Amino acid sequence: MPYPSQVSRDTIVTQAWQLIEADGVEALSLGKLARELGIKAPSLYRHVGNKAKLLQAVNLHTSQQLVAGLNEAAEQASGDAKMQIAVLIHSYRSFALAHPHTYTLAFTNTDDSLRPDENALEQLALPLQQLMTAVSGEEKSLAALRGAMALVHGFVMLELHGQLRRGRDLGADFATAVHAYLNGW
Repeated sequence: MPYPSQVSRDTIVTQAWQLIEADGVEALSLGKLARELGIKAPSLYRHVGNKAKLLQAVNLHTSQQLVAGLNEAAEQASGDAKMQIAVLIHSYRSFALAHPHTYTLAFTNTDDSLRPDENALEQLALPLQQLMTAVSGEEKSLAALRGAMALVHGFVMLELHGQLRRGRDLGADFATAVHAYLNGW
C-alpha cells in the first residue's frame, strides 16, 4: 500500500472522476475511492477535506476537461464564425455524451458547495463567446452565448435521459437545431 504522501490530490480527483463515470455519483464513497487508490480512507481527508470538497474538485476537473476539448476543437475549426461555433457546440455535445455522469454532476447540481470557482467556469464560455461576438455583435453576444449553451445543454440532457425517443437520428436533429439557431443571428 503506498504512503498517503505518494497519492496526490490530482490522482484522487481523477480516480473519483473515473469511478463516478463508471458507476454514477451515488456509488462513490470515500472508502471505495481509498480502496481503488490502495490507501486508507482517512488519508483522503488530508487531500480533499470531505466528500463535498471532493465532488467540487471533480466538477472543476469536468469543467477543465470540457474546456480543454473546446479549446482543441477551436484550434482545429476553420471557416467562418458560424461554422467554428457549430464545431464547438458539437464538441460540447460529444463531451457530455461521452461523460454523462460527471457532466450531469457538474452542470445540473444546485448545491453551491459543489460548484467550482466562478473564474474556472467562465473559462468554459470564453472561446464560444469570442466567436458569438462575430455572429451577433458585441451588444448581443452574451444573449447569443446563453442561447447556444441552453440549446446544447438542453438537448444533451433530454438525450441523456431518454426523452428524445421519436425516431430519427439525434445527431442529425442536433445539427439541424444548431444550424437553425446560428442562422437566426
